[in-house]
Amino acid sequence: QVRLVESGGDSVQAGGSLSLSCEGSGVTYRGSCMAWFRQAPGKEREAVAAVYTGGSKTDYADSVKGRFTISQGDEDKTKIAVYLQMNSLRPEDTAVYYCAARGCSPIQALGDMTRLTYNYWGQGTQVTVSS
Repeated sequence: QVRLVESGGDSVQAGGSLSLSCEGSGVTYRGSCMAWFRQAPGKEREAVAAVYTGGSKTDYADSVKGRFTISQGDEDKTKIAVYLQMNSLRPEDTAVYYCAARGCSPIQALGDMTRLTYNYWGQGTQVTVSS
């Protein structure tokens, strides 16, 4: 059973930074894509960043390139940690941020992982950026 738990959401001023964490259990060890999505009020959910747990490849939405960094923590065969470091935050970054996961082959990871369909989701964490 896959379980994803996010933490780290908060309220910050524009230009500030936040770091989100996602702890995943039941995720395929070194064979998953993990991603951060966000959904702002009245808007569709969008992918922000993704990482392949079997390597170091990452993908980003154009809107966050150069400002956000996705990374993996030390992992073992029972749990995986994924982080999203967000710098130079803007009011338009305000949203509920979700961690997501899916099984991923090396070939799937070669493409844009932010465009994949994800099967497992966390409960979300609120990020609010004020101007």
